This record gives sequence, C-alpha cells and structure tokens, in this order.
Amino acid sequence: MSDYVLSVAVFVGIWVTLALSLNILTGFAGQVSLGHAAFFGIGAYTSAILTANYGQSFWTGFALAILITGMTGAVLGLPSLRVRHDFLVLVTMGVNFVVVALFKYVDFFGGAMGIVNIPAPSLFGHTFRGGAPYLILVWVYALATLGVSWYLSKTWTGMAFNTVRLDEDAAAAVGVSVPRFKIYAFAISAALAGGAGSLYAHFIGSVFPDTFVFLESIAILSMVIFGGVGTLRGPIVGAIILKAAPEMLRFVQDYRFTLYGALLVLMMLFQPMGLLGDDSWLWTKLQRLFRKGS
Repeated sequence: MSDYVLSVAVFVGIWVTLALSLNILTGFAGQVSLGHAAFFGIGAYTSAILTANYGQSFWTGFALAILITGMTGAVLGLPSLRVRHDFLVLVTMGVNFVVVALFKYVDFFGGAMGIVNIPAPSLFGHTFRGGAPYLILVWVYALATLGVSWYLSKTWTGMAFNTVRLDEDAAAAVGVSVPRFKIYAFAISAALAGGAGSLYAHFIGSVFPDTFVFLESIAILSMVIFGGVGTLRGPIVGAIILKAAPEMLRFVQDYRFTLYGALLVLMMLFQPMGLLGDDSWLWTKLQRLFRKGS
C-alpha cells in the first residue's frame, strides 16, 4: 500500500470518528450542531500546545485533549438548555466562529501561523507519524468511537437521548432530565471529536485555524446526513464516501464544499433518511436482499 493511500485511509478514519461523534449529538439526542469543527479544533490545539510547547508526551496530550474538549462541550452545551432547533443551530455556528477567532488572534494559540513541529507519537521507544502503525492507531480509535455509540444505543442513556430527540416535553413528563442528557450528549460528542483532533494534529505535524472553520462543520454534518442520521452504519459510510472521493479524485478536491452542499440539498429533497438510514430506499432494498439470501 502506497504512502498516499495510507494517508487517505488515515484521514478517512479521523473523519469517520468525527461523523460518529456528531451522530451521538445530532442523531441520537436530536441536537443539530453546526459547530462540530470547533471541538475538533479544540482537541487538536490542546494536544499540539501540550506536546510542542510544553514537552508532554503524545499520550498525555491525547488524553487531555479528550478530557478538556469534553468539558468544553459540556459548557458550550448550556445554550441548548434555553434554545431549540433553529436557534441552537445559530448558537453552535457562532461558537465555531468564536473558537476559530481565538485560534487566529490570540498569541497563545500561535495566531494565524498556527503551531508547527508537533512531535510524532512514540510507543515503547518506536516513533511513528505515518504508515501502517498510525493507520492502526486511528482506526482503533474509530472503532472505539463506534463501540461507544453502540453501547449508548443499547443503554438507558441512549433511550433517554432518543426520547429527548422525539419530544422534549414528553421526555420531561416521563421523568427524563432533559437538561442533564443534553449536556451528556454535548460532552460525549465533543470528547470523541477532541480525540480525533489530537490524532489529526500529530499526523499532520502542525495545526492552523483555517482547518477548523465553519465549512468543515458543514462537511461533517453532510457526512452524517448523507449516510443516514441516527444509525451506526450511516455516518461511517457517509464519511468514507465523502472524505475518500475528494482525496482520491484530486480534481474534486477544490470543489468539495460545493459537493457537500449539493448532496445535502439532494438528500433532503429525495432521501431525507440518508443513503443507509432507516426506511431509506437503498437500506430497504438491502434488507430485502438479506432476507432472500437467508
């Protein structure tokens, strides 16, 4: 496998993690966010600052990126307790702009020049930035994120998320603490995105504010909606297709945000459940084939 294909596979794994993490917030708990790239960036900058500026190990930076981003997500989730739906979308969008502005204009975060010379991870004396070892690390984390998502979908927490998503007033009426579970959803979703940010920073070796702009939040949400929001399979398939295609087809790369926007509009018009969402045309066909095969 060439270095280029390995790099694409690493990027796909990171964005699969981001799509799965956003799906916990938007698909499970029904809190639509257009600021997920902010959590991605907070994780990346946390790990970058700790390792490049303060000499901490990758593993310390990785763990603290998850912890700090999760705590930040819980705090930034507080507006969801007072606003819903369209207004929440605007709030999360604003959060993304504020976070990127802090990265760009505050010297502590490196300003517009970002942070460079981020060290590669090392384990048992072996240092690796790219190649198969890093690919395994990224996909282990992606599988761990999938495991967290699956676990949540089978527990009382997942049931509470679903109840909040369907009807907040009804959820409160049956004893579900809507504020508490909203904060849980923001914290878990943000923490997982923070880990993806750390992996991204150490793979690239540098971080810059423009990587985590609002358009990237649109891209992550597009992956979730395109694949099938609220399912486990959908965000994975959506991220693989929408991240791998522009990377493999270089002439599409410059127009990827246009592609994401067009796909969002088309999916909303013709397949609102997504490519592999519950009751979608393709998923219904595949289920019929599975039944015939069995």
